Amino acid sequence: MSAVRLTVVTGPGLVADAGLLSSLVATTCAELDVTGEAVAAASADEIRSLLATTDQPVVVLPGPTAPARALIGARPSGVVWYDLTVESPVPGAVHLAGRGLSGLAWAIRHAVHRRRAPATRIAYGPDPDQWGDLRLPSASPTGPAPVAVLLHGGFWRSVWGADLMDALAADLARRGYASWNLEYRRPDRHGWDATTQDVEAGINALRDLAADWSLDLDRIVVFGHSAGGQLALRAAADLARRASGPRVALAVSLAGVLDLTEGERRYLGDGAVAAALGGSPATAPRRYAESDPMRRLPAGVPTLLVQGTEDSLDLVDANRRYAVAAADAGDEVRHLEQPGDHFAVIDPASTIWQDTMAAVDDRLGR
Repeated sequence: MSAVRLTVVTGPGLVADAGLLSSLVATTCAELDVTGEAVAAASADEIRSLLATTDQPVVVLPGPTAPARALIGARPSGVVWYDLTVESPVPGAVHLAGRGLSGLAWAIRHAVHRRRAPATRIAYGPDPDQWGDLRLPSASPTGPAPVAVLLHGGFWRSVWGADLMDALAADLARRGYASWNLEYRRPDRHGWDATTQDVEAGINALRDLAADWSLDLDRIVVFGHSAGGQLALRAAADLARRASGPRVALAVSLAGVLDLTEGERRYLGDGAVAAALGGSPATAPRRYAESDPMRRLPAGVPTLLVQGTEDSLDLVDANRRYAVAAADAGDEVRHLEQPGDHFAVIDPASTIWQDTMAAVDDRLGR
């Protein structure tokens, strides 16, 4: 693997302590085994000049000035743009926003993963948030590749995106899967129905991609993390009931939010469930009936539940209860509970992820 040198460029007027920012860059680059530096640009012209003189990964924090912000998306192929503040997505740009200073670490990871394991970004709809990153198996497959669909979490809020699943997407490609890392419209900006429609549309888009990219639509595994676990189980159950279209061979919930009704009652994620669904079970009964995994049993799809014991006790509790209820309802379900926190389940180096993939490969006969 060739050496990677990453540059973080800060634009004029950016509100952030330079020392703290430099420390975060150094720590994150060391975690990724890359070299990196932070460079302050005094003008938009200086940002443009810096971008023109490097072929290495770059993260740009453009800051508040209009000339610098006008550059966002000007060179999308090699640049990750990151705003500390909440901003709308910029069409055509690789753009993250709204996670504060600590979110810079995710932007750096995104830039490095894109360099080490390039993806083809394919739109499945007209909105800037309707796309998937497709990575094909690293080694030449002997036939059509099984497909791993990835659905990120973040309590259904727009500040979190598909980059959370980059490391898994690259790892799955190394394991012989075609990984399809989906972005989707989140309910805080577009409403709950747009979110659920996008997830199904993103999976259905595989039908159009299958021939050109040699995808095995009989071996689709949907991995959903946190809130994405709920989306994965709902999409798998919905597709199982469709007369046509792809079917999910295995649904994998990674620390999934699997009991929306009780999660709303417990104010999970500071009220994230009610905010996403647009109300409580009493005021939005149709959405809870359609979307709550606990109320959709039997799902009719083989399911693997993966949960770290150092995670939120409410998630540990919901996953244990779901495993029992799903088995009682007649579903084929396996519950894998091991040491690990909320992010261990999406860390390719963790034991719980290695055991997850052993279970997935076994279920697919690989």
